[in-house]
Parts: sequence; C-alpha cells; structure tokens
Amino acid sequence: MPASHYIVSDVMTHTAVAIGRDAPYKEIVALLDQWKVSALPVLEGEGRVVGVVSEADLLPKEEFRLDEPRPGEFGEAAKAGALRAGELMSSPAVTVHADATLAEAARIMATRKVKRLPVVNEIGMLEGVVSRSDLLKVFLRTDGEIEEEIRRSVLGESAAPAGLDVSVLEGVATLRGGLADPSLVPLLARAVRAVEGVVDVRMRLGAHEDAA
Repeated sequence: MPASHYIVSDVMTHTAVAIGRDAPYKEIVALLDQWKVSALPVLEGEGRVVGVVSEADLLPKEEFRLDEPRPGEFGEAAKAGALRAGELMSSPAVTVHADATLAEAARIMATRKVKRLPVVNEIGMLEGVVSRSDLLKVFLRTDGEIEEEIRRSVLGESAAPAGLDVSVLEGVATLRGGLADPSLVPLLARAVRAVEGVVDVRMRLGAHEDAA
C-alpha cells in the first residue's frame, strides 16, 4: 500500500530570496524584514549555496553590544563584529533536495533546529526554499481530497481487504467495515496515516475497532 507522493518540490517556494557573501549586515536585516523570512541562503558563483544567514546569526551584534561573552560563547560573540554575509553565515548550509519527502524535510528541520531549508540540486545550486509553514500546507487539503486519495491509493489497491470504506472529517480518517484478519489493522492504519493531510486515523473494523 503506497504512501502519499508529496515531495518538497510540491510545496517549496520556487522564487527564493538570496544574497552573496558580500551582502552587508543592514541589507540582510532589511531583506529579512521586507520578505518576512527568518533566514537567507548565501550564494556564490552561478548560484551554489555556501551558507545561510539566519536571525540567530545576526542577534550577537545586539546580544554582546554591552555584555562580555561568558565561557562557551566566544564563537557566537565573534559574529558580533561581523559586517558581511560571508562572516555571519552558518556554513556549510543545511539543505534538502527537491525530491525529498516532506517527512524527510521535517526531520532535518527538527534535528538541525532550523525553520527554513534551501532546496538544492545534485550540484548544490539553489532551486528554492522550503519552510515549516510550507510543510504544513498539506493540512489545507480538503476532507474530500483526502478521502478520495485514501480510496484510490489505499483501499483501491489489489491487496486491500474488500468491503472497507473511509470517511474524513477535519482531517481525521475513519475506516469502517468488516475485517477478518486482525494483522492487517496496523498495516491499514499506517497506509492511511501516510496520506498527506491526515491528522489522525480511527478504525471501526468490527471486532477490531480502534485496534490501531
């Protein structure tokens, strides 16, 4: 039973705002404010991503304006004197490929504690940017769209048990029907949960109700 087919290129912003290594501090702040973003990719050459400047990279200039750094803060405090993107940026950049799944992108954001990821091709050239809010776009799908996909991609499979139906309300998918083999319950639940936009899964499968 296949998972949903959504990938990063389906939700990313294709026209991304970026800067070069020589972009000055105040210009970076102005661009972040103008475009309402929290980070900007830093490019060199024909568009290869070499780093990212985020709000966190800019804050040391204010944080250490008057206070001396404590032990363990010297690396961060060094950015307080930086004037251009090449000195401010975090490098190498944390990036993702356009064909990565949304789950993979979300996992990178969570583990690396970033809000936005430059999307690059196989040679590191910028193709777009994906943000946390972009990953949440799948939850804007209507209940009808989700229901139709579950019927087609899960219940419509030749290996799926016959006699099952699904309804979706506010993103919660409920499977109903008779199921002779209880071992299929977790498999069905996993396949339905993999459909983009599903918030939760409820199983109403006769004797195996709520077993998932």
